[in-house]
Amino acid sequence: MTDKILISACLLGERVRYDAKQKGLTHPLIKQWLKQQRLVPVCPEVCGGLSTPRAAAEMQMNGCIITTTGEDVTEAFQAGAQKTLQLALQNNISVAILTEKSPSCASSKRYDGSFTGQLIDGQGLTTQLLREYGIAVFNQFQLQQVQEYLSK
Repeated sequence: MTDKILISACLLGERVRYDAKQKGLTHPLIKQWLKQQRLVPVCPEVCGGLSTPRAAAEMQMNGCIITTTGEDVTEAFQAGAQKTLQLALQNNISVAILTEKSPSCASSKRYDGSFTGQLIDGQGLTTQLLREYGIAVFNQFQLQQVQEYLSK
């Protein structure tokens, strides 16, 4: 049995991003994993009940996630993280590729909450939860590291 890989749906070109733009990856490893039917796409924010398009959101220093319109969407992000974890557990997933900078999916850098484009070290809610359950989380710039992880 080949290991399944959880992946942000937006990285496969699905229009689930807050701005509804298409941002799919065209990398040989993604093509290989698609052909092998290893990828399990998910968008934690959509799973949490948020629409597409939606107002941009950033995690604040207190951990709350607020949109550019001032709406607190923390509960939707938490619900999406829980549903994403359940999907990962149901599929016996040990590795995920999630979108960097996102308040859900960031694995090492996320926006600072000021809506000024400033990045800080940090992770998104979904990444935090998956890592608590022992799932290795990488971002879209670390595909070779994912391949190395899967080869171990």
